[in-house]
Amino acid sequence: MPDAPTIFERIIAREIPADILYEDDTVIAVRDIAPQAPVHLLVVPKTAAYPDVASLADADPALLAHVVEVAKRLAAEHSDGDYRLVFNTGAGAGQTIFHVHAHVLAGGLAEGTLG
Repeated sequence: MPDAPTIFERIIAREIPADILYEDDTVIAVRDIAPQAPVHLLVVPKTAAYPDVASLADADPALLAHVVEVAKRLAAEHSDGDYRLVFNTGAGAGQTIFHVHAHVLAGGLAEGTLG
């Protein structure tokens, strides 16, 4: 029996609503529904093949570079261009959805916050 689709697969398939800020053939970007910062966006590859950033980096560094480029563009559009880019890898590090995604955090963050 196959695994149930992740929330990101369901957003990509338009099965559940999301505030979509950017989309192209390979990634989608949405607002986080439980923001941890004034600006908290998620950049998600459309493929569910990679559970975490390490597996994405090993298999498709160009897609990882695109995720980072989209994150940078969104930070410039939704904040002052300064941002924190976070990839949680593993349950012990706070990863709850095992479909790689980048958290773009911005808006008055200080060193030592969110950690």
